[in-house]
Amino acid sequence: MIKFLPVLLAIGYALLMWRFSVWRTAKMLDANSTPLSDPSILRLTDRMAQALDIPQIKVHVFEIEAVNGLAVADGRIFLTRGFLNRKAQGDVTAEEMASVIAHELGHVALGHTRRRMIDFTGQNAVFIMLSALLSRFLPIIGIWIANLISTALMARLSRRDEFEADAYASALLIKSGIGTGPQKSLFRKLDALTKNMGQGIPAWLMSHPKTPERIMAIESAEARWRSAQDV
Repeated sequence: MIKFLPVLLAIGYALLMWRFSVWRTAKMLDANSTPLSDPSILRLTDRMAQALDIPQIKVHVFEIEAVNGLAVADGRIFLTRGFLNRKAQGDVTAEEMASVIAHELGHVALGHTRRRMIDFTGQNAVFIMLSALLSRFLPIIGIWIANLISTALMARLSRRDEFEADAYASALLIKSGIGTGPQKSLFRKLDALTKNMGQGIPAWLMSHPKTPERIMAIESAEARWRSAQDV
């Protein structure tokens, strides 16, 4: 039992840090968010709710200027004020915003918000254990290598979740009569808006897949669905 104590302590510390992060994020969102009131987007969320056979889809607006959508551990979905400002400026459409909501619904429905607890805990445990091990043999760069390995592991798991949430969103958008066109067009726009982000970072270290890969995956899934319907 004693020989496993460092591992158990590392996992316990990582779990404690994750719980603190969840609590702090929830407090920040509660203090800086309001219910979504945009009627053009709400009409689309009502169509998605009908497709899912649920009363409604509740979406909140996180009052920051960044362009993003997110799902948190308690299942709530948020769009940022910056994203809504882009819609007001005509840069994105209500249908494209609906595709973001569908994607975040995918994270919730597929259990990604809960699974990320395990991933986050595992990443921190790996980092702590590798740091302790590598620092004994590589005192200067051991911590850097440990961080690189644990970050790459987390990025790989995150990319898997993004592909799964994309597929869920595609199916929901089709069932709602919205289609995947807005989903793909938004990816192209976001790629242009964030073209300076991630440059020089290897694809295997990026937490989100590259835009062409995401669009290709959506189109491949659509082709499989059409083939299944033709049978």
